[in-house]
Amino acid sequence: MEIINQTLETIDFSLHRPEGYYANCEFIRCNFAQVQLSDVTFEDCIFDTCDFSLAKMRNTSWHGAIFQDCKLMGTDFSTCNPFSSFRFERCQLGYANFHGMKLKQTCFIECDMMESYFSEADMEGAKFTQCNLERALFHHTNLMGADFSTAYNMAIIPSNNKLKNALFSRFNLEGLVVHLGIKLKD
Repeated sequence: MEIINQTLETIDFSLHRPEGYYANCEFIRCNFAQVQLSDVTFEDCIFDTCDFSLAKMRNTSWHGAIFQDCKLMGTDFSTCNPFSSFRFERCQLGYANFHGMKLKQTCFIECDMMESYFSEADMEGAKFTQCNLERALFHHTNLMGADFSTAYNMAIIPSNNKLKNALFSRFNLEGLVVHLGIKLKD
């Protein structure tokens, strides 16, 4: 099934599982929570105020997907097509799993990313604009050129990650030394 240039509003996809290919579609206030999205392709789609909590995304392809004000709690992106591309704005991404994903230049804007998992991900050039990274895990992650200048509540161990040219603010440097027991004073 192929759906192109459509606006889909307030659809509960737990009752009608999406299948096939969606291009240039806008999804508004739709429910995808715990829905099986395996092998579905979304190209240049916008998701506004949708719930994807615990959605199953095995081999799901996201090309130019934009999530605005969405709930994506506990979503496992690591099983998606590895060439997916996203933008997240004001989303709840707590406990989301991005393990091993290639997310170069991905923008996260004003997102709550508490306890998200970025182990072994390629986040080169990613932007974390005013994001809460409390207890988010970065381990063997490529963060070269990433922008953390307005992110907060983060703890990143520099020796376990690639940080060359990453951008931090002097106000969030504590997140780079907290594991050493060092305290910073204003």
